[in-house]
Amino acid sequence: MCDELFPVIDPEATGRNILRLRKARGLTVRDVQEYFRFGEPRVIYKWQKGQCLPTVDNLYALSRLLQVSMNEILVSRQEDASAGLRDHPAASFFCCFFLTSPPWASILGSEKPKASAQTAPLIKGGSFS
Repeated sequence: MCDELFPVIDPEATGRNILRLRKARGLTVRDVQEYFRFGEPRVIYKWQKGQCLPTVDNLYALSRLLQVSMNEILVSRQEDASAGLRDHPAASFFCCFFLTSPPWASILGSEKPKASAQTAPLIKGGSFS
């Protein structure tokens, strides 16, 4: 089916990593809250618990505050493409139905297309804040 590895962010592991990096820099939740000018620290706790992920803008700002790259903050799951896609309804439907159903198979011939290298990565679980 889909043989390429598909990158998936692990929100819980990323949250633990944000907590670890914050503590390694000697920063408190209050310090991070003030840096972002948040009225309350709730979203920072949500990041650290993996309940949501920072938006791209907040991830960039967090990387600057923690003095690491954005890639050093994010933690990915090591899953194969079919497992990662199975958890996303639209991608699962496309990959499992359209590419394997007989009408598509006859149009495509015996070769089934691989997942595109330009396909945007899925964010598994959590939400953005």
